[in-house]
Amino acid sequence: MLILVHENAKKVVRIIRNDSELLIHSASVVKEFWRLARDYPEDLIIWVDRQFFENLNIKGLGNLFHHNLIMASYPVKNQFLPETVGYIDQSPFIYPNSEVSYPTWRMSTDVGGITGEAALAFKEHLRKIDDFGYLINSIAKIGQQNSLFCYSDPLLLKNIPVSKKPNYSVGNKVLFKFVYQFYKTEWIFVLLFCLVKYDVKFPFWSLITCFFSEKHYHKKVDLSKIKVNSGKPLKAEQETIDVIIPTLDRPQYLKQVLLDLKKQSLTPKRVVIVEQNSDFNSKSQLSEIHNMNWPFEIIHRFVHKTGACMARNTAMLEVRSKWIFFADDDIRITPKILETAISEINRLGIYALNLNCVQPDGKTVFQKIKQWGAFGSGTAIVSSEFALQCRFSEIYEYGFGEDTDFGLQLRTKGADVIYHPNIQITHLKAERGGFRGMPEMPWEKSGPAPKPSPTMMLLVKSHFNLWMQRGYKVSLFIKFYNKQPIKNPISYLMSMKKRWRLSEEWARKLSLKTSEV
Repeated sequence: MLILVHENAKKVVRIIRNDSELLIHSASVVKEFWRLARDYPEDLIIWVDRQFFENLNIKGLGNLFHHNLIMASYPVKNQFLPETVGYIDQSPFIYPNSEVSYPTWRMSTDVGGITGEAALAFKEHLRKIDDFGYLINSIAKIGQQNSLFCYSDPLLLKNIPVSKKPNYSVGNKVLFKFVYQFYKTEWIFVLLFCLVKYDVKFPFWSLITCFFSEKHYHKKVDLSKIKVNSGKPLKAEQETIDVIIPTLDRPQYLKQVLLDLKKQSLTPKRVVIVEQNSDFNSKSQLSEIHNMNWPFEIIHRFVHKTGACMARNTAMLEVRSKWIFFADDDIRITPKILETAISEINRLGIYALNLNCVQPDGKTVFQKIKQWGAFGSGTAIVSSEFALQCRFSEIYEYGFGEDTDFGLQLRTKGADVIYHPNIQITHLKAERGGFRGMPEMPWEKSGPAPKPSPTMMLLVKSHFNLWMQRGYKVSLFIKFYNKQPIKNPISYLMSMKKRWRLSEEWARKLSLKTSEV
């Protein structure tokens, strides 16, 4: 392990390798970082500001960097990009929970680390960067889309308080450059609009100069040759998995899912089925499955209420195994899916895996393992330890946002969500899919429809900070313009403002309803 000690990310003051001092070749942090990566590719390179060196959690670093494709940092006092980056990015990675290991590409120069071989993979694209803070944020931003796992982790240090108001290293000029380089070009105009409207700033020169920068958006980096085998002790003597399936009026599809589960090389311990029918005089359609032999225990709950959130929460009460497979009732899976998934979970040292879900004639869009900004409640395998600390909020029932909300809960507990393209299931999209038996929502009964949906607005108000909320609103207004009939910009703006306020009103009512439960 190498420790590069710097002063305010401007000057190298010490380099330590296995308790021995190494010669400093350059005062430049960037130059020494690349040199160390070249000369010691197998080493973990830790950077730390000299004021935090004594607090470095050296004994715990092996647990944090448990495989070779992990990059982590922690902002004690200094964060590189300002919070206004939320104007153009509302992903889960922007606003990390500082109390747990949380997925984010936002890196701090205070303390962090990456293996030399992983860093070297980015040098060809980023060799012109001479600012260390800009460099590590660039590595993480590209890397997160190319199988590099990037985190904010408080366990990098010990016995040190975190500043609630960190210093931001750069201003608008660097922010515009970063957004231009790593996002689609149109986002710089959204950023400009938001800064003018909300911050009363007019950074036109920053806008102009950013066009002279090299584009890095969608740059490809090959990390496939770097061996990944987590040293985290996840694997138990006997891996166990329970499957939970909400279903409504699709007995033949459900039966096929059960038959697929019966063929699994890793047999589930329990399959929990929550059958829904709002008619109190109805009878279960699943009597046939109880007359068949299964290698797993079937827990069948028949409820006279509908809703996927309610059904999954009901099913989770019956979970007893280490892992939960959140499944839909109209999927097809091959015989080794569960075994392969658990094997990959252990290899990567993760707690939540989103499988690649494609329709019968569909194609895989994302080709690489990556930290996932979404969460699929019908295509995921999650550690029970984390999943049972969360709930599908029934306030989102029949609306939008329950999957996103659950995924954000998982990340806040310390469980990153990883997408795997090579573990694929088929989603049949049965005819009676989607919001089957969906009741009419109260905001649909009269007047203009709120925009966004009140459940989506509640999600935004609950999980986005101020900058992200404003950015979401501006981008929604822009994106929705071509999808609606009003083409007069002024009339459209007046209409959307009215619909936005209406959505806020309903979201507040939903929020009050939640607090009463």
